[in-house]
Amino acid sequence: MTIENQPILKKNQIVKSVIVALLIGVIVLVTAVLPAEYNIDPLGIGRLLGFSKLYVPDDGSQPIKNNSQDILLNFKKLKLEKLGSPASVPKPIEANNPAPMDQYIVRYDTIVVSIPAEKGIEYKFKALKYGSVKYEWATTNSKIVYIDFHGEVKQENPPKNVFYESYTLAYANNMAGTFTAPFEGKHGWYFRNDTKEEIVVKIRLKGEYKLFDK
Repeated sequence: MTIENQPILKKNQIVKSVIVALLIGVIVLVTAVLPAEYNIDPLGIGRLLGFSKLYVPDDGSQPIKNNSQDILLNFKKLKLEKLGSPASVPKPIEANNPAPMDQYIVRYDTIVVSIPAEKGIEYKFKALKYGSVKYEWATTNSKIVYIDFHGEVKQENPPKNVFYESYTLAYANNMAGTFTAPFEGKHGWYFRNDTKEEIVVKIRLKGEYKLFDK
């Protein structure tokens, strides 16, 4: 029969172990759990280590750090119901017009748009039905804006409440893609600046479109 001698911890060693465990628990709580679960980050360590990005509020909005300012922008969740004009606004019959035999000549453009603080502006181009356009846009200093990429049907006598179709709603500082116009009309972006500083957006276009005369 073999008898193993088990180490016997002294009282001060037990107390020391308990204190160390408590300290580790507090550190984990403050640096990881509170920032990730409750968006509480008193020391700023959670943001530094990336745990603050894991926080999602109960209402579905997502706080995102705007690199341009030391603030948190609480962005509302974007929903399907917010796409386009209200259901009470009918889609114009002109949207069903056939595509033309020839599209606009392919061109390239770079446009710079300034959005004042806490304001919104639109930038649009003209495209024929099924015209193809590649686009890229980005904000200076990676500042985040709200965008509604949408289009309006060309009408001879448009009503007061104009129909528009949203293609993309987003909060972003950069986006690129390919767009095929579902109808003839004007298409483009509504940019909204929710910060207290002017934001500059640089847009690059390539494809079958025309710019509006200034």
